[in-house]
Amino acid sequence: MTSPDPALRRALDAERAHHERCRAAFAAMADGAHDHVVTGEDVSASGADAEVLGRRLRTRARALGDLPEGPLFFGRLDFAGADGGGAVGGAGGGAGGGEDRATAGAGVPGAPGTGVHGAAGDPALGAGPAGRDGREGRAESAGRDGHPGHAGQSYHLGRLRITEDPAAPPLVVDWRAPVARAFYQATVRAPQGVAVRRRFGWAPGARGEPSDLTGLEDEHLGRGESGPGTLVVREIERPRVGPMRDIAATIRPEQDDLVRADPADTVCVQGAPGTGKTAVGLHRAAYLLYTHPQRITRGGLLVLGPHRAFLSYIAEVLPALGESGVRQSTLAEEIARHPVTAVDAEGTAALKHDPRMARVLRRALYARVDPGAAGPLVVPDGSYRWRVPEEETAAIVAGVLAERPPYGVGRERVRARLVRRLRDLAERRTGPRSDGWARRVGRSRPVAGCLDAVWPRTRPEEVVAGLLGDAGVLERAAGGLLDEGERTALLRPGGARRTWRTARWSAADLVLLDEAAGLLDRPEGYGHIVVDEAQDLSPMECRAVARRAVFGSLTVLGDLAQGTTPWAARSWRTVLAHLDRPGAEVVPLTTGYRVPREVVALTNRLLARLGVDVPPARSLRGDGELTLRQAAPGEVAEVVVGAVRGALAREGSVGVVAAGEAVPGLRRALAAAGIAAGGPGDSGGRVAVVPAGAVKGLEYDHVVAVEPAAVAEEDAGGERGLRRLYVVLTRAVSRLDVVHARPLPF
Repeated sequence: MTSPDPALRRALDAERAHHERCRAAFAAMADGAHDHVVTGEDVSASGADAEVLGRRLRTRARALGDLPEGPLFFGRLDFAGADGGGAVGGAGGGAGGGEDRATAGAGVPGAPGTGVHGAAGDPALGAGPAGRDGREGRAESAGRDGHPGHAGQSYHLGRLRITEDPAAPPLVVDWRAPVARAFYQATVRAPQGVAVRRRFGWAPGARGEPSDLTGLEDEHLGRGESGPGTLVVREIERPRVGPMRDIAATIRPEQDDLVRADPADTVCVQGAPGTGKTAVGLHRAAYLLYTHPQRITRGGLLVLGPHRAFLSYIAEVLPALGESGVRQSTLAEEIARHPVTAVDAEGTAALKHDPRMARVLRRALYARVDPGAAGPLVVPDGSYRWRVPEEETAAIVAGVLAERPPYGVGRERVRARLVRRLRDLAERRTGPRSDGWARRVGRSRPVAGCLDAVWPRTRPEEVVAGLLGDAGVLERAAGGLLDEGERTALLRPGGARRTWRTARWSAADLVLLDEAAGLLDRPEGYGHIVVDEAQDLSPMECRAVARRAVFGSLTVLGDLAQGTTPWAARSWRTVLAHLDRPGAEVVPLTTGYRVPREVVALTNRLLARLGVDVPPARSLRGDGELTLRQAAPGEVAEVVVGAVRGALAREGSVGVVAAGEAVPGLRRALAAAGIAAGGPGDSGGRVAVVPAGAVKGLEYDHVVAVEPAAVAEEDAGGERGLRRLYVVLTRAVSRLDVVHARPLPF
């Protein structure tokens, strides 16, 4: 609703007009990007140059095309003039109508009589040299204050930079540009040159029509006005229907610090429920792609989530921020060399995830190397026969072993050094030899036979199957590391009768196969990896992640209180050590912006029983509801149906979360009541019935938690069961109903 205040009405009209101008400019940008793809196909260049150019143009066109319809800006910064006054004179304070509070204290950039957006090519704005996509030069200016040069200027901020011409001042500045940091960080005590910070109120589901802009809200930092206003609170508390949304408009200062951390740094975030740690990780990914596009794109960026439902939930965040082409996967998918067709006992699986298995596998692999197995090497060469004595061959192999290279690299080093020795012998006798001669000798049957004897070719499946299927091999490799009972637990029944080709692999075996593959050769790494729910990674899984980030950095996200796997971490220092980042900073986020106080107060009562040292959470939301519903035995499903009906009378998504064995019965009860319910990966409907073990990382406006005692007892119960219950209860971002017939664990 628009206020009758004339000053506010004029401000809204001017902002709507500016948005129309931005829409026209954005449409022209998208059309121009597609035109460049077409014309770029006719560019005369080398094959490699044409491929790089084409990929860059197609990526740019795809990024613009994938941006969903909606408002093109969410905020505005007006910097004080050189004399300390505001950027533009205005009509003073005005009051918004309805729920919108607004002040028409500044004009609109781009409108007659106002300032400009900033000089073209200013790296602090993210505006690159004319004719470029605006990304060059940004890395050098990231972190630079940049504000003294913006005195008297005004900038609209959005998810993507928008300009009418590459050489013209931008109509909208990208939220990741250095100058935009003041939008998130400026306060009354440290205004960073900002006179007015403006936020815009858009109608729910806004597509960017002029009428969708319903209000605006100004903070006059020079007058002592600062803090989250009505529009920020409303955006944070907006119902959670459908996939996860970006938080570019509502990033808080402590989150912004993490988003803009140095790209070379690994950052570990211990985030209490509702603190936005997942959003921080995704926005950090978008920020790194913006500030260091060549470095990150060259190596690639990987987002690892706990399961597919979680990845479906977050899938639209990065495209909405203008970044497409980011790989989003689970670790299980990344290491899946074979289908999972076997199941381990829990103790056996935990043992396979134990870090000692890395040493066991290394011993098993390198036990195949035998420096003295080949005897003398004799290579015919026309009328000559070149001979390397057995002791020299053994010395070459021993020297390579001492260097501890990956197994495959070591084999090739032995080959290269044998060929070098043969070449020395030949050149002393008959003169120089060509590189072609050396390659031919390296592929000769005598050299290949010698290599196969001293450093045999192998594959991960052979190593793991041989280790788990032969008691003698396992005893030799695990001696002093695993006791007899542990070795017995690892041995496969009838394993000696199976070859690696007929072996059936469990999920834990895939972790061992990945470790063995890493010992054989270095995998291709990523420029940056975001790991969510990292508290559930085992030491061996951490090693798998670390191998993929040897030359890159990590953003590690999680909450020790939510660890539910048998190997869940109790200390971030342990996790970081296994990730080969022992010195990384651990940053706690304890202020929740989504989970209400009533729910946080309940779940904080569980913390002392979870066996982890994490600070209690606190919430800024006081609008939540907590209801405990006791049901008679046998009537739990009926009470759940009633709770869901009540939730559907309100706005937002509804998650019914229960122990896995109770889920089918609850689905039937809801269907019989005429309530359509999807599963954890369904984002289209309002109601989802989710097993407690699959709800991690998801959130719903209204959660109906069914029989907490059963959730706490699932999968052996104890601390793990209570942590799973903690996860379930903290999925609610507005209202929580607890339905129970049994006594509550808390």
